[in-house]
Amino acid sequence: MRTVKKYPFSLTEDSKKRFLHWAQQFDEVVWLDGNNYSQTHQTYQAILAVDAFTALKTDAHNAFNKLEEYQKTTADWLFGYLSYDLKNDVEQLQSNNFDGLNFPDLYFFQPKRLFLFSETHIEIHYLNFIADELEEDWKLISEQICQSNSNEDTKHIKIHSRTSKDSYIQKVNETLEHIKRGDIYEANICQEFYSETESINPLDAFFHLNEISKPPFSVFLKLNNCFALSASPERYLKKLGKTVISQPIKGTAKRLENKEEDVKMAQQLAADPKERSENIMISDLVRNDLSRVAEKGTVKVEELCGIYSFAQVHQMISTISCTVPEDISSVTILKKTFPMGSMTGAPKVSAMQIIENIEDAKRGLYSGAIGYFSPSGDFDFNVVIRSILYNAQKRYISFSVGSAITINSIPEKEYEECLLKAKAMREVLNSKY
Repeated sequence: MRTVKKYPFSLTEDSKKRFLHWAQQFDEVVWLDGNNYSQTHQTYQAILAVDAFTALKTDAHNAFNKLEEYQKTTADWLFGYLSYDLKNDVEQLQSNNFDGLNFPDLYFFQPKRLFLFSETHIEIHYLNFIADELEEDWKLISEQICQSNSNEDTKHIKIHSRTSKDSYIQKVNETLEHIKRGDIYEANICQEFYSETESINPLDAFFHLNEISKPPFSVFLKLNNCFALSASPERYLKKLGKTVISQPIKGTAKRLENKEEDVKMAQQLAADPKERSENIMISDLVRNDLSRVAEKGTVKVEELCGIYSFAQVHQMISTISCTVPEDISSVTILKKTFPMGSMTGAPKVSAMQIIENIEDAKRGLYSGAIGYFSPSGDFDFNVVIRSILYNAQKRYISFSVGSAITINSIPEKEYEECLLKAKAMREVLNSKY
């Protein structure tokens, strides 16, 4: 079905730009980049998939069943996203909040052209009927001129907050009342920042966001007029053979310029009882989710509350793994664990009900997942956080941030954590594109 060629190749920042500039001629583009961040469970340095041969685009109704049929029928590489609102396909829930982006709830495509980057080689997979274009494309990419389309006369984009500071603090207090009553233990309460009737150059904005963040689960996604520019540090779920891995993030601290003070900040995060309790609650939730698909007795915590440092923040990350039976489908594994606990709370269904009632905007792709399926059914998906979402047709720009609320939360500090997480996206949108 596919013609495969392998070449010695070393991926550089310059070559990344050449590939992505070349890819802009297509309506469907997914670029996944690990940014050379050291990962225990890494398969590829980067992946580029472009040019849909087939595609699946749907709302939440029966979305996972449609995806399973599509994945089994194609038995090929698939790239795309699961929006947060697929929760409505998993549970008896609704999404009635304001939606400025209007992205489909689920969107996957089967690429005609696929590039897999390892440390020493590139594998190129083309569908057979366009195999004669492979060498020509390879030549065009090597000769690609990377020119920014930024307009120096463009004004800085004015960012609006859908939830005021006072309103967010009120929402945190409302969440705390639910916790005191025993409705939930934890909930992730998010807020949207947006701009209407503004245009950006998505590729230039992505390069800037990626440059200042260098995350391990970076994504440039273009599906016609829908764009996601993601600097995500978080993996939702990965399947490799019979092994499934989840790496939830809960716990955040800012980076400091002074090295000694920065080390102290990371140490304080590691010892912070509130941050640890957040992480442990969600790790328990993930263990419970994985137990729904795992072989008995195989769910284990590989690392609990590990501290990892990124360009903008220190994060507390746990790694939970399990072994799954061979007869369970890849889509079933996703459906049984979706949405990810780090973006919902515990218990998950109660937290999602409260989130829907408290938040002001439909999450959509934010706190969903972007990734891929391989022909064998393996997959890898990130968590869509630290991301700019853009509907080019509507000229609507959005990014959202959130904070996990537990019984020990101080509302003002939770708001400050949101602003810390928003810093990189604000910086990008305050530049000229």
